[in-house]
Amino acid sequence: MFAAATLSAVAPDAVAQDKDSFTPMSLDAGFGRMDISTPPIAPEEIIRQFAAKESEFQKALNHYTYRRVARVQTIDDDNKVDGEYYEVDDVIFDPSGARTEKVVYAPENSLSRVMMSPSDLQDIQHGYPFVLTAEDIGQYDVKYVGRQKVDEVDCYVFDVSPKVIEKKKRYLLGRIWVDSTELQIVVTNGRMVPDDTRKGSEDLHPPFMTWRQQIDGHYWFPVYTKGEGVLHFSGGHGYLAQDVHMRDIIKYTDYKQFGSTTKIIYDGQDITAPEKAPDPQPKK
Repeated sequence: MFAAATLSAVAPDAVAQDKDSFTPMSLDAGFGRMDISTPPIAPEEIIRQFAAKESEFQKALNHYTYRRVARVQTIDDDNKVDGEYYEVDDVIFDPSGARTEKVVYAPENSLSRVMMSPSDLQDIQHGYPFVLTAEDIGQYDVKYVGRQKVDEVDCYVFDVSPKVIEKKKRYLLGRIWVDSTELQIVVTNGRMVPDDTRKGSEDLHPPFMTWRQQIDGHYWFPVYTKGEGVLHFSGGHGYLAQDVHMRDIIKYTDYKQFGSTTKIIYDGQDITAPEKAPDPQPKK
């Protein structure tokens, strides 16, 4: 998120992370007591198993269409919305079978105190629906925290942080809750990093929480993200410092499996939805 006056000032190439650029809002409702006793399975084995399940899920997700509704708001001192970015996109497949996004509805953007940056759009598309696969987990330090109930789901809890931040890539810095039975992520909480905190080119982002839900009886799909925090823009180059209260709401709905010759595997079993036979009698 750029401060409005700096959108075209300086490209956010260099990164600084030496200060707090935000104040988080409370997001942790519905969480039970943390059990820090030794888990029944070695944490390293839990990590290996859930990363493998996440890889399975990512491959399955690549064969689903869905709708994403993104709402990014600025909130004034009276807790009222004073600017909004709103867009509805369908994540679909084109006639050649390639994955694409179609804008369904996008009214005029009324944000005035901040402007959407490329990293904001990247977070909405890929960061908030975070998936930690076996292919990507080597990029992270993953630390076992304990066991905790989220609503009625028993979970293993891990803190995750990037080992190295590469230019133009986004990473999760935060915490994940992994269903202790299904060994899949059910909640993600944290921030997408890096922020650029250099004066004149600040690109800041609020913390967020994403909830997943079991959609197809096998995998936990992202269904709702809420991000909220006060971003601290330090000012400079002719504009004043300001604190901006941000709120992001992302909803993911209408998951449908796209027809494909690729098999979807869950626990070693082919769970690809069978094609429905045509109705022999037209409905009147």
